[in-house]
Amino acid sequence: MAGAAGKLRVRSRGAVRGATSEPPLVRWALTAAALAFLGFFLFLPVVAVFIEALKDGLAGYWRAITAPDAIAAIELTLTTAIIAVPLNLVFGVAAAWAIARFEFTGKSLLVTLIDLPFAVSPVISGMIFVLLFGAQGVLGPWLIEHDLRVIFDRPGIILATTFVTFPFVARELIPFLESQGADEEHAALSLGASGWSMFFRITLPNAKWGLLYGVVLCNARAMGEFGAVSVVSGHIRGQTNTMPLHVEVLYNEFHFSAAFAVASLLVLLALLTLVAKRLIEHRAQRDAAPEIDPAAKAGAG
Repeated sequence: MAGAAGKLRVRSRGAVRGATSEPPLVRWALTAAALAFLGFFLFLPVVAVFIEALKDGLAGYWRAITAPDAIAAIELTLTTAIIAVPLNLVFGVAAAWAIARFEFTGKSLLVTLIDLPFAVSPVISGMIFVLLFGAQGVLGPWLIEHDLRVIFDRPGIILATTFVTFPFVARELIPFLESQGADEEHAALSLGASGWSMFFRITLPNAKWGLLYGVVLCNARAMGEFGAVSVVSGHIRGQTNTMPLHVEVLYNEFHFSAAFAVASLLVLLALLTLVAKRLIEHRAQRDAAPEIDPAAKAGAG
């Protein structure tokens, strides 16, 4: 009986593998198609960017990325990200905590509004800020009267970037908080912890990987944003051009090598983002893996 049962289990496993596995030829064909697609649409363009960037040699590459206008574009891009990312971090944490932990009127509307920048074209987002803060906009006369400038200046660029990037942190944190539940938080409160103590010692540490993941994606989008920033910047060389806009200016003026040199910095940023994203995913999966009970492990051995 035992031998028959063993044969039956072996046959069952073989049947399952046969039903769920594809022939080797199909697997190889699918793998080759995926690699060909990645090579043509991802690796080849990246290699082309660096080849064109180094066309004039290392000296030409260095001149392109250290030119005054390039330095101004890099500085403005970094400044915008340094301001926009923390703002989105605060909003994302507050929104995710409220959505994942509380029931309130308008909750579904808040979730929908968080996704608004994903649904609206970045160019339309920039136009909205022009209609609000432009000289002919709703608040334009008041801003002019008080000598305040938003559109075609840094405040407009920061506002537009913050708007198009604010879903990233919230959208990464909400699933993390919902999947973890609130049992540990309730236990901490029942033991006398204050709300802030519970938040900083229980909630944030448990959601740290989702938080870091959202911050990495938010920062990458903030530095690479083009559409909304292009509308509100005014394209003032050396003042309101971010790195993507500076690349466009150089390319339109037929300075191809310099344009690709500055673009290569954005490519390096994208590659670093992918590496950081993969490391965060790996650490999150490792932390989420269930620990094996030593007694059970000893019994299994």
